[in-house]
Amino acid sequence: MSFVRIFGLFFFCLLVSIVDAFGADRSESSLAARIALDIQTLTRQFSPPALRIGSQTLQLHEDLARFYIEGDFQPVWFNPDTGWVSGQARSLHSVVRDAGEQGLHPEDYHFEPIRQLLELVEDYRRYGLPPDPFRLAQLDLLLSDAFLFYASHLTAGRVDPNLVHAGQWHARPRQADVRRLLSFSLENKCVAATLKGMVPAYAEYHRLREALQRYRLVSQIGGWPPVPPGNILRPGASDPRLPLLRKRLWIEGDLSYSGDENDLRYDELTVRALGRFQARHGLSVDRVLGPKTLRELNRTVEKRIEQIEINLERWRWLSKDLGDRHIRVNIADFKLQVREGERTVMSMPVVVGTSYRETPVFSDRMTYLEFAPYWGVPQTILDEDKLPEIRKNINYLDAHNFEIIPWNGPGWARIDPRTINWDRVTAEDFPGLLRMRPGPWNPLGQVKFMFPNEFDVYLHDTPERHLFAHSRRLYSSGCIRIERPIDLAQYLLEGDEEWGDCSTLLDLFNGAEPRRVDLAKPLQVHLLYWTAWVDASGSVQFRPDVYARDAELIRALENQRQSRRYSGAQAGPVQKLVEQGL
Repeated sequence: MSFVRIFGLFFFCLLVSIVDAFGADRSESSLAARIALDIQTLTRQFSPPALRIGSQTLQLHEDLARFYIEGDFQPVWFNPDTGWVSGQARSLHSVVRDAGEQGLHPEDYHFEPIRQLLELVEDYRRYGLPPDPFRLAQLDLLLSDAFLFYASHLTAGRVDPNLVHAGQWHARPRQADVRRLLSFSLENKCVAATLKGMVPAYAEYHRLREALQRYRLVSQIGGWPPVPPGNILRPGASDPRLPLLRKRLWIEGDLSYSGDENDLRYDELTVRALGRFQARHGLSVDRVLGPKTLRELNRTVEKRIEQIEINLERWRWLSKDLGDRHIRVNIADFKLQVREGERTVMSMPVVVGTSYRETPVFSDRMTYLEFAPYWGVPQTILDEDKLPEIRKNINYLDAHNFEIIPWNGPGWARIDPRTINWDRVTAEDFPGLLRMRPGPWNPLGQVKFMFPNEFDVYLHDTPERHLFAHSRRLYSSGCIRIERPIDLAQYLLEGDEEWGDCSTLLDLFNGAEPRRVDLAKPLQVHLLYWTAWVDASGSVQFRPDVYARDAELIRALENQRQSRRYSGAQAGPVQKLVEQGL
């Protein structure tokens, strides 16, 4: 340490002792009592709780004050008699330093102010100078706050999805009493192990974390080159952009070598590599370099890193256990999977809600199937689609197999449509339920898979089979149409003595009257929204943000960070001490 730094530190400590000499009560108190008094003062300084560091005010965790009240405001991260920092404090600082591995940011957990204060406290110890109780109080509070926020974010995410995506995302995150976890971790000297144990255990989360590190390395070496616009490139053609295209595909792993810079032919290896890239990005695999493929190629690595980070956040929103056997629908990928443990035992394309009738994200329990279902027209569709058609031609109802059932009448009763004043009736005061009779014309097809929920969303068959050939399948009113309903029904009813054999199942599918079949083994259904993940083969997958939910989440996370960010724009007292060589 330089002479200037030693002298400065000595002068600072001398100044602290002079100031303390003016307070008789404080001078006679032990170091622990003085730190406790400062902690008590600092925790009550702002409401909601905050801590002033120089010119910056840091928002603190809502449980912080309560944690210290329960401990009589005693410091917990160092020896209160000597001021020496505990090993647990340094362990926590190391964990915070590596927060980026989880797609989090060290500065959100006071990494820099803690580092500066740790250095200052270490200088006290190294030169045998009396520690400043106020600085120790600040450090103790920052360490505890970092633990509480980091643990909260690992457990349930940084933001509440129910607020970010109001009405469209209903999550049931894992719950943890982070205040008690902090006490437990300090008592048992296991801070790092406790936080490690709070990381989501899903294999998909860890694969995505590993991908994040790889993409950050790509960013550190400068990313990948943009491919300039040009004519549509088809297999067998030549193009001066081929060397750049090969390099671009090679950097992300779709091509095993970057190729000869003088080779301008769109050769077979590059054709297959572009096909792999298209498949990984949910594009039509035509191996043609057109505008859509070019747009995905030219998204920067920084954008991909951001996309991975927000999808790691979504994993933290999930409950601890999705169920050993469950159905998972990725809305952004238009795909359904049946999972047994880590294995995908069935997979099929699906059709999801349009951009103005979005399929919500939620989880519930599938309990029964309904064969030959009626389709009850939702109020929104009645108002926007059906009433205009009926007003134009009352015969529309019979022509399209509709009937009207009174709200409070017997099941066989029907309302004669000629008794309704169609010019005045609205969806809000409609006299009954408008429903479509079972049959091949029914938009629900021959079966629906029910997991009763507040959104009236379910899986179902569809007569519009041609839609599954499209790569972007946003056509429903919120429910999910599945490509292979017979296969899914057979899987769910397998082993059922009454309904499980093939002939009985086919009879159910060909029935003309509704038939409810309860599942002997109900299972969880999770409607999710992933735009980045790593599949079981290790391939990193990206999908377009079809509902603009990525954009919403990015804004919410940035707002959350801004509200707590430690800024060094104006140096506070701790920074000034370090900058002046103290």
